[in-house]
Amino acid sequence: MDMREKKLQTVLLVFLSILLFTACQEEKKVQPPNIVFIMSDDHAYQAISAYGHALNKTPNIDRIANEGALFTHGYVTNSICAPSRAVMLTGKHSFVNGKVDNLQEFDWNQDNFAKQLQKAGYETAMIGKIHIDGLPQGFDYSNVLPGQGQYYNPDFIENGVKKQYHGYCTQITTDIALDWLDTKRDKSKPFLMLYHQKAPHRTWMPEKKYLKLFENTTFMPPANFFDNYENRPVAAEHEMGIFEHMDLVYDLKMLDKEEQLQTKYRRFAQNMYNRMDSAQREAWDAHYDPIIEEFKSMQLEGEELALWKFNRYMRDYLSTIQSVDDGVGEVLNYLDEQGLAENTIVVYTSDQGFYLGEHGWFDKRFMYEESFRTPILMRYPKEIKAGTVVDELIQNLDFAPTFLDFANTNIPKEIQGESFRNIVNGKSDKWRDAIYYTYYEYPGEHNVQRHHGVRTDRYKLIHFYYDSDTWELYDLELDPSEMNNVYEDPAYEEAREKMHLKLNEIRQKYGDSDEQDQQHLKRFLGKKNLQH
Repeated sequence: MDMREKKLQTVLLVFLSILLFTACQEEKKVQPPNIVFIMSDDHAYQAISAYGHALNKTPNIDRIANEGALFTHGYVTNSICAPSRAVMLTGKHSFVNGKVDNLQEFDWNQDNFAKQLQKAGYETAMIGKIHIDGLPQGFDYSNVLPGQGQYYNPDFIENGVKKQYHGYCTQITTDIALDWLDTKRDKSKPFLMLYHQKAPHRTWMPEKKYLKLFENTTFMPPANFFDNYENRPVAAEHEMGIFEHMDLVYDLKMLDKEEQLQTKYRRFAQNMYNRMDSAQREAWDAHYDPIIEEFKSMQLEGEELALWKFNRYMRDYLSTIQSVDDGVGEVLNYLDEQGLAENTIVVYTSDQGFYLGEHGWFDKRFMYEESFRTPILMRYPKEIKAGTVVDELIQNLDFAPTFLDFANTNIPKEIQGESFRNIVNGKSDKWRDAIYYTYYEYPGEHNVQRHHGVRTDRYKLIHFYYDSDTWELYDLELDPSEMNNVYEDPAYEEAREKMHLKLNEIRQKYGDSDEQDQQHLKRFLGKKNLQH
């Protein structure tokens, strides 16, 4: 072989090497990420230690933020279980996807992001709580709780077939998720797994191993625990007060054997207790019976009773979260062990926030911060730098387009949310300056009136409109706890007018109107009449 041939051969080898390297890089570049979307129910951001409130420790959930991003302004569009989940699936506001409250039916035939990912070649699964009737569409595998589900020995519906599992719901949900990841999915495909826990939803029944976790902890209530709702007449009409409305037996486990404590929801508490087997009941009784006897002997009233109920609530609520955190750790460890972590997006969120004594409340529904705001933590090593903090106004409306964007697939035009991919990966700082909220389930449980509103980085305007015409305006910079309604304050005239304009603009943008509000009300009242 002469020198010319050797040179030619060398050039060809170099050229082929470059082509091969480029092809490998391109293949690596376009490899779609797996997605693990973890959602718990009613998990207040205050009860995740990454947010710095020091109520409890959630090391596994925190790990997602430590290795990825923490969102400081995550919000929902409608703070109630089923509507929030419908928004998450469709990327459309409640008044567009049709699921405006827990009573209205959800049309599974409409598009959702899981269906789009299926078309893009993903293997998909929904596991745990969805709280939407009907067989989930868009999922190759589903194993979901019917309705709210039960903490002990729960029923699940696996691909349309109902069966009961023995054990604690949070661990069972995790076991099903890990089993799908390990044995049931097609491992040649990228995957989407919605791993959704029931906890820490009411009635906050802890796992056996965590029954005593916070028994020696005394929690200080929030500064506005004894709120008198001055200048906020709609808030004063609530039925979600820890002191006034939290059921001693149903919520706080005071199911005494002597049946001396007769409360509105006692029979529901008895039904939940009866689901346990003898070993579970023995552990339960060993923990709660002494507490019940002590409570009965104290004969508490007034402020002392309110504080006792608050602490009993906090101990149970936070204990259920510890099991959720354990499950997150199991899933993260599995991804590590299988070499999947680098190319898997992991998101932790809740279907809404929750009150942990703020304004004296439990539950959600109001547009005030504690229930409007939701935790969002996200990890994706390929694009998100560890320790990232996102301060922009993100909503659950944005999950669908974001996941589709990361999968480099089509985002349907009817989706109303926006992808925050370039926000979380730092490639852009252009984002919305306001978010929109709606709530419809009234007249109903907890007596929270229908309302809608708009929030910017500083102000929040709320309109309660059912059997009142009440406006509230808050300066969140000076009044983050929303104790002072400044709507009528002359000093805020300019801010009030700007927020009214912003509300009108955002309602027009998303296609909402007063006429639609009235239509939803008629359907809601009709549905309630049918149920009765």
